[in-house]
Amino acid sequence: MQFSYSWLKTQADTELSADKLEHLLTMSGLEVEEAETAAPAFAGVVIAEVKSVEKHPDADRLNVTQVDAGTGELVQIVCGAPNVKAGIKVPCSLPGAVLPGNFKIKPAKMRGVVSNGMLCSTDELGLPDDGVNGLHVLPQDAPVGANIREYLDLDDTVFTLKITPNRADCLSIKGIAREVSALTGCTFKQPAIHAAPITGSRKQPVQIDAPADCGRFISRVIENVNARATTPDWMKQRLERSGIRSISALVDIGNYVMLEIGQPMHVFDADKLSGSLHIRRAREGETLECLNEKTVSLSENTLVVADEKSALSLAGLMGGAASAVSDGTRNIVLEAAWFAPAVIAGKSRQYGFGSDSSFRFERGVDYRLQADAIERATELVLQICGGQVGEMVEAVGDLPSEKRVGVRLSRVAKVLGVDIAAEQVETILHKLGLQPEKTADGFQTASPSFRFDIEIEADLIEEIGRVYGYENIPDDATSGSLKMLPLPETRRPRFAVYNEMAARGYREVVSYAFVDEAWETDFAANANPIRLQNPLAAQYAVMRSTLVGGLVEILQNNLNRKQNRVRIFEIARVFAKNADGSFAQNERIGGLWYGAAMPEQWGEKTRNADFYDIKADVENLLKNSKIEFAKTAHPALHPGRAAEIVSDGRVIGFVGELHPKWLQKYDLPQAPLVFEIDMDAVLLREKTRYQPVSKFQAVRRDLAFVLPENVSYAELESSLKTVSSPLVQEIALFDVYRGTGLPEGMKSMAVKVVLQDMENTLTDEAVEPVMAKLVDAAAAVGGRLR
Repeated sequence: MQFSYSWLKTQADTELSADKLEHLLTMSGLEVEEAETAAPAFAGVVIAEVKSVEKHPDADRLNVTQVDAGTGELVQIVCGAPNVKAGIKVPCSLPGAVLPGNFKIKPAKMRGVVSNGMLCSTDELGLPDDGVNGLHVLPQDAPVGANIREYLDLDDTVFTLKITPNRADCLSIKGIAREVSALTGCTFKQPAIHAAPITGSRKQPVQIDAPADCGRFISRVIENVNARATTPDWMKQRLERSGIRSISALVDIGNYVMLEIGQPMHVFDADKLSGSLHIRRAREGETLECLNEKTVSLSENTLVVADEKSALSLAGLMGGAASAVSDGTRNIVLEAAWFAPAVIAGKSRQYGFGSDSSFRFERGVDYRLQADAIERATELVLQICGGQVGEMVEAVGDLPSEKRVGVRLSRVAKVLGVDIAAEQVETILHKLGLQPEKTADGFQTASPSFRFDIEIEADLIEEIGRVYGYENIPDDATSGSLKMLPLPETRRPRFAVYNEMAARGYREVVSYAFVDEAWETDFAANANPIRLQNPLAAQYAVMRSTLVGGLVEILQNNLNRKQNRVRIFEIARVFAKNADGSFAQNERIGGLWYGAAMPEQWGEKTRNADFYDIKADVENLLKNSKIEFAKTAHPALHPGRAAEIVSDGRVIGFVGELHPKWLQKYDLPQAPLVFEIDMDAVLLREKTRYQPVSKFQAVRRDLAFVLPENVSYAELESSLKTVSSPLVQEIALFDVYRGTGLPEGMKSMAVKVVLQDMENTLTDEAVEPVMAKLVDAAAAVGGRLR
């Protein structure tokens, strides 16, 4: 919600400075995102009247003007604007003036003719574009010599509020003024609504065919209007400072009423309608050309305003082109309605466009405001466009019922931690329009029609607290005992994992749990992800079942910012469907390594990180558990450079290099390395066991086996470990050879075997039987001694 402070002051009689109001609104829950003056800083610009215009003697596109700037004598200024002419009043910057961007005005010669200043356009003053090619023409009653900032109120502050979905009542000047009145105690001056005298006989019949979707629909015909009338400057200014572009007088009036009191409206060309207006659900296959020049195919879940022939507008969202007003319009129908928020919510995303009206309707509009909006719009139409007014025609459907909510003073004190006097509580509730009535221990209130969010006692306590002022609640220290539960010996602290990842050079990241459906297909081969019924945006349509997509997106962002070495990790939940239809939420840790293995330096040659680098990080992360790596095929990973991580026979994660086809699709110069592991497995650790160090010398024996090329070391190691002997302390691979001396399709793997006895010095007689068993075990996978 964007609005100007000067407009707000017409309804809230406050003398607070803009800075203090900004702080007050933010602290009360209406966050001010931005507060800035209506125009950038400039000085020395006054109102001038052009007295004469002559062609420049040496330039076809320049004119030499004589202007009255209130200095007592005419000032000569060379001007190139195409709309300059005698008699107009325009902004004029005289020598010494400073325009936006610290542009200083000095006397100058232009093609040999002296120019003592500059006549200004809206762009040169930093004002919103007025659609005029040339000078900003002011009204004829503008006082010559007056400061333009004062005349146009350019020191007015424009606020932009971040309104939460439950505070739709503050999407209007009236709502914000009511709020400021409650917060400051200033007078709330509601806009005066006057019933227009009926001077016309024409009526527009209306009918609600979907009463559950539309609670009230009102129409009024105004005949013989002047659709070409010019929107007054004061209205244009207020609209522009509220972020709405002026279009035409009739359209501007509808927008103005919406901003002023909070009721969206629509204006139809009465002569383009056929019979009664109906509020109904769209028929399947029905189409509508909207005011934004888009033609949409309507679905049956969409509410429309229609006449006897066809749909005229998307109810609460946007009008149709066929019934729109134009410069040739003579008779109009004003329309104001109350639509159930649920029927409007989601339609902006469904059809790919939204509007200020839909933004309000889907949050909830005051269901008692429609007649006032019609009367206020009528008053403005008569004032600007003239015409004869017909009677209002009203149809009523299902409207919300008034809610009675009670609040106890004892509960207020307990929740807020401060005793607030009953009189002050009553004043706060009254200022908020809640009509409080005293009870034995508090008040009974009526939830007003403009506050859908007040349903239970806690809602009233929240209102009392924020109006009373969170800053006025004492910051007392909490009291109570904290029970520190011991962590089992078999589970390590979560922060140990964060510290370990940081110590190895990774930075923590946080990404959305809502992801693009393509990520699920690409990185998890998940063709049936958990879809959101009401996604934030198209790219956040499903719940993630893997962390890889978010890590790749963050890598892309870093690469776009010229970061060529990236190591990141995330600990978060992923989501999957269970066989019984329920949902599983498992916590995982995911990591990504891109670029060089080591930072650029003189003491180490630069090389890119490989599979074994990130595998070492995974092993370090799981050093407290017994794990194995097994070759796997994973949709996100490179075939042959991917492994699944196995612990106690259970797959707990994967590690590998990103698949080459995703490098091209996601525009990555080289392949990142990724891993993902169940967090429970990371936090789990074996119970610490202590054993004495042997006093006797260890023995090392090396064995070189010739094996088929397709046999992995993991298979060889697994076979060797079937030999059960307390003497074997370690088996490790230290060499792989392919080439001369070996049969085709064979390779050599050399392993070291470390043997040690805790009680005796080892002899050949004790070692040789164990070595023979190891050789026999290697034969099980096709291995023989080289």
